[in-house]
Amino acid sequence: MCGFLTIVDGPETSTAARHARRGDELLDRLVHRGPDDRGTLTLRNAWLGHRRLAIIDPDHGAQPFRRGQIAWVANAEVYNYAALRRRLDTRGLSRSDCAVIGPLWAEHREQTPSLLDGQFAFFVVDERRGHWIAARDQAGICPLYIGRHADGTVWFASEMKALVDDCLYVELVPPGHAWICDGQGIRRFAWYEPEWQHTVPDTPLDLEKLRDTLIDAVLERLMTDVPCGLLLSGGLDSSIIASIAVHYGDRVGSMKRFSERFHTFAIGLEGAPDLAPARRMAEFLGTNHHEFTFTLDEALAAVPPVVRHLESYQQVRTAVPTYLLAQRVKQLGIKMVLSGEGADEIFGGYLYFHRAPSAEEFHWEAMRKVTRLHQFDVMRANKAPMAWGLEVRVPFLDRDFMDLAMSIDPREKLIDIKTRPDGRHPRMEKYILRKAFDDPSDPWLPDDILWRQKEQFSDGCGYDWVDRLREFTAARLSPVAWEGRATRYPEDTPQSHELYWMRELFEEAFVDGKEAGRSPIWTVGHGRSVACSTPEALVWDPSWEQSGGDISGRALAGVHVAPDGFELDSTEEVQHQAA
Repeated sequence: MCGFLTIVDGPETSTAARHARRGDELLDRLVHRGPDDRGTLTLRNAWLGHRRLAIIDPDHGAQPFRRGQIAWVANAEVYNYAALRRRLDTRGLSRSDCAVIGPLWAEHREQTPSLLDGQFAFFVVDERRGHWIAARDQAGICPLYIGRHADGTVWFASEMKALVDDCLYVELVPPGHAWICDGQGIRRFAWYEPEWQHTVPDTPLDLEKLRDTLIDAVLERLMTDVPCGLLLSGGLDSSIIASIAVHYGDRVGSMKRFSERFHTFAIGLEGAPDLAPARRMAEFLGTNHHEFTFTLDEALAAVPPVVRHLESYQQVRTAVPTYLLAQRVKQLGIKMVLSGEGADEIFGGYLYFHRAPSAEEFHWEAMRKVTRLHQFDVMRANKAPMAWGLEVRVPFLDRDFMDLAMSIDPREKLIDIKTRPDGRHPRMEKYILRKAFDDPSDPWLPDDILWRQKEQFSDGCGYDWVDRLREFTAARLSPVAWEGRATRYPEDTPQSHELYWMRELFEEAFVDGKEAGRSPIWTVGHGRSVACSTPEALVWDPSWEQSGGDISGRALAGVHVAPDGFELDSTEEVQHQAA
């Protein structure tokens, strides 16, 4: 995983090379994404800059790559690179997984992204013809932004901070999309549009195939030339990933071990709900487990840098403990970890899915959650760890697994806590994922973890963290400022004191006095939420629409097993707190 900035001519410009000095300055804003190496390349019609976090072929995989008239940079992990090398001409190139991208573009042009298996953002340019492409993986795991300069040049960067001071406006490159310049001018196209995004699927459930496909995804992601570890929250998703890695890791010949046993990592406040289950899971697997704690003051102090790294005012609650955990993991010498992101979106694991009114609505909500991950959990899972140069890989978002799981008849995913299809366990959230790994004769997980209720990561790190953040932000904002929030922030007006503070920090970093104006706001996920729902799902319960909303799973009284006095705030209640 790395970071890059590129500046390229459009069809009617020839000024990209003139930005070389400025590009060189801006590239260092991405140093956290690539602390191991730095490279630049100036062409007749483009400038390419790269910051490298060396994972595959660390001694010889420096970027930018150049071969003849084609040059490229990438922030990627290409898991099928060995197979691609066998059928492409890669003579003279390093054995880095990213080295295959240029030769692939030379042969297949706009089909290139669809032929890559992995997580990626890349830019390739043909200097002689002036053609180029910039593309992003199907789930948006690797970030990618596009900016337009006043002189007509087009800029691409792994993070928005490298664009906002110089471009007239910026926008996200959506997941599964590419920008291309060829004989037809500059255009954006979708290279990934699966059927499940447009129709309600009806594929029968096959638990064995579901399990085997996930196992394959985990083993692919253990490909590394540097030590790797496992994030282990003690919840279902990360525990399944860790269990697969421990059970089958020895099958991966291209994995470099840090030690004989895998290292697992968990974090929380003292006594946090996730810590004991994570410890129990680590003991069950026999991993070398590291349990870290943080203080409330430490977490509050981390909020401003976290907003700057996220480039968003969403997901901050969860990003803070992720950021603090990544710092500690990297200090131990680990550069890459596996994580369980994506399962809750694919299988409807959030507790509000208990209220889904129908199988069809369940599917459409899961579809919305999956296709917006790049603005929420996946953004946080990439950018918060990359603040410390730690790469996170997410097996649940493997393209084959995601397509398989999202194509299952959604009636199989519906939650009905009153029924016990197997005669033992209630049909709770993510029931089919649990059953795929339910083997009493040779357990993948302890039963109490396999059937543990969903606990959102920000809650699982300690209920006091969420409560303290709400209290702190309510106390710092005057009633007058709160009353005027819609005037100050007419776009996506903050619905809570907490979001007001995050919005202040975001605007200071990416909007105020920036050349890109207010366009950065529209790169952020918008809309009210209850327990991490999309805005569209608020109609499932009239009380959700009338409330101010809160993303905590504890907001669902009667569903969460330990609500701990947590309540949804109405606008009036929030005003009263401020007063």
